[in-house]
Amino acid sequence: MSDQPHAQPSGSPVWDPSHQGTGTPPDRPPGGPGGGAVAAGGVVFAGVIMFVSGVLAAFQGIAAIARDDVYARIGSYVYEMNLIGWGWVLLAVGVVAASTGWGLLTGAVWARVSGIALASLSLVLQFLFLPYAPFWAVIQIALDVFVIWALATYEPAASPPRG
Repeated sequence: MSDQPHAQPSGSPVWDPSHQGTGTPPDRPPGGPGGGAVAAGGVVFAGVIMFVSGVLAAFQGIAAIARDDVYARIGSYVYEMNLIGWGWVLLAVGVVAASTGWGLLTGAVWARVSGIALASLSLVLQFLFLPYAPFWAVIQIALDVFVIWALATYEPAASPPRG
């Protein structure tokens, strides 16, 4: 038996049974273009980050709603909003982000596109929240950039043809 994949008459390679159990078709090496192993691991990390940061954003929102004086008062700010209003926004986005993170961890197909959209929204919201919690906002922005990258570059491996 040769190491080359068997070719169909049309010239396209077919699944070589010697690769069973690897989850990798013979014509696509692991870790190759399209994200590969780093992005696949990144999706799990992105799911965990989305779930945890969603829960933390919900707590951040609850803190802003419950006690308007939790965050420091700032002077004139271009994107100024009532902290209770920010609290409701952060609470809603946090709950949806935590749900999407859970969806990523369970392998839900909808969660990848939703995750990119929510991480983008979270990035913008954290930028707007920067004067109220600058250190946390910068960390959250960096995590959101990673989540967007991991979800945008990940290409799940196609299942091998049966038969």
